[in-house]
Amino acid sequence: QSQLVESGGGLVQPGGSLRLSCAASGFTLDEYAVGWFRQAPGKEREGVSCISRSGSRTNYPDSVKGRFTISRDNAKNTVYLQMNSLKPEDTAIYSCAAMAMGDQAMCIPSFGRYWGQGTQVTVSS
Repeated sequence: QSQLVESGGGLVQPGGSLRLSCAASGFTLDEYAVGWFRQAPGKEREGVSCISRSGSRTNYPDSVKGRFTISRDNAKNTVYLQMNSLKPEDTAIYSCAAMAMGDQAMCIPSFGRYWGQGTQVTVSS
């Protein structure tokens, strides 16, 4: 069974850090670009970090640039999202997606071939 499983979410104070993991099983993750997307209640899904198959390209929106870092370890079939200087507006469910787009790093949900179930990130004092 091919699946993605996220982990690492939780409750953190403003200014804190979390590292999310997205582990693939049943397929080879290095055949795909990977994106992290988030969705807060009442808001549209937003792509927050994307990385190409090779890892040579990354893509971040202005809202997280300089605070979030996406990386991948293809030997472990895992992609990571390091989130620093977290803000209350970062509160959302974070999901990862394996996207079939060659060696590009565009955060386009419709390219998602596999999706994880999501992990909750709450930033609050």
